[in-house]
Amino acid sequence: MNDTPARVTLEDLAAIVAFRASGAGEGSYTRSLIAKGVAKCAQKLGEEAVETALAAVGSDTKAVVSESADLLYHLVVLLQARGVSLEDVYAELGRRTNQSGLEEKASRPRG
Repeated sequence: MNDTPARVTLEDLAAIVAFRASGAGEGSYTRSLIAKGVAKCAQKLGEEAVETALAAVGSDTKAVVSESADLLYHLVVLLQARGVSLEDVYAELGRRTNQSGLEEKASRPRG
């Protein structure tokens, strides 16, 4: 028996979240979170972002890894709740890599 956990990509995670959100995951945390709406999903993402940042300035690397996994999960849940695909995000990242970070930031609408 192999005790090494499976490697899960963002694409794998998005597929799992979509499956559970579709109702196939009865009793699933993912489904219940999405059912509470985008605002609740956004709140959870914010909480996980803060926890990840706090872990990052601490000395426990395992905490950073754990909180980062939570953060990515909640990001994917929020994207699912909003109907935004990873491909949309990847396309935006691709667009941004065609210019320097300072140029990209300066091109954003102010408001």
